[in-house]
Amino acid sequence: METTAPASSRPLLVIEDGIATLTLNRPAQRNRLEDGDLHQLLRYVETLNADETVRVVVFTANTQGQGRPVFSAGYHLGGFEEEGSDPDLFEQIPDAIAQMRPITVCALNGSVYGGATDLLLACDIGVALEGTELRMPAAALGLHYYRSGLQRYVARLGQSMTLRAFLTAQALPVATLQQIGFLTAVLPAESWTTALAALVAQIRDLAPLAAQLTKRSIREIAAGTDEAAVIRQRQDLSAASQDFLEGRQAFAQKRKPHFTGR
Repeated sequence: METTAPASSRPLLVIEDGIATLTLNRPAQRNRLEDGDLHQLLRYVETLNADETVRVVVFTANTQGQGRPVFSAGYHLGGFEEEGSDPDLFEQIPDAIAQMRPITVCALNGSVYGGATDLLLACDIGVALEGTELRMPAAALGLHYYRSGLQRYVARLGQSMTLRAFLTAQALPVATLQQIGFLTAVLPAESWTTALAALVAQIRDLAPLAAQLTKRSIREIAAGTDEAAVIRQRQDLSAASQDFLEGRQAFAQKRKPHFTGR
């Protein structure tokens, strides 16, 4: 499905063949996030969680016309000055993304700054365009970052890299993030579209019930909130599923499985 994106708008959503692509669409403003964008993202998250045909959600950005591609410059600082603005609104977005039912992929097709870095950290899988960077300037702006964002930084990047990001405010090249095992891949521009599509399709074609339950268990284990009985229930549920039967039959017959999520 092809769409013609308007020059600047709230985030766009396209759903096709089990894959939802959510695109930040303010390229002229380096895809900064305004309050309207945040409310739209929350609505999209709710929609995608309810749509069981969606197995993968890809977060990306429109970088057309930019000299150096920027996935997002973060929250629009002018929003802090607006009357009636909610200072806690922004952190609801990565928190909601981290709890999404489908598998989430951040397709970082440009550099990412400020609060938008937490969108990357909240996703299950991260893929980045070669030559881009991550920068967290909160302390340079006089701001203490919110708790859940700091937790994600430490959990995903480790304490030392988090201290480096926040207490130097220097950019972290995506190659460095790949070296510490955070990013799944760093791709050159010429293979970006093809390689990303192949990875997303591979994730979509996993058994959705097993993949989504496993995702929840991994996140709970990382947060220290896992319960053995709950994880055992998930094991039993997947073992009794039609998908597991289909997976075994497909393996024996040397064919591609067709999973339904049941």
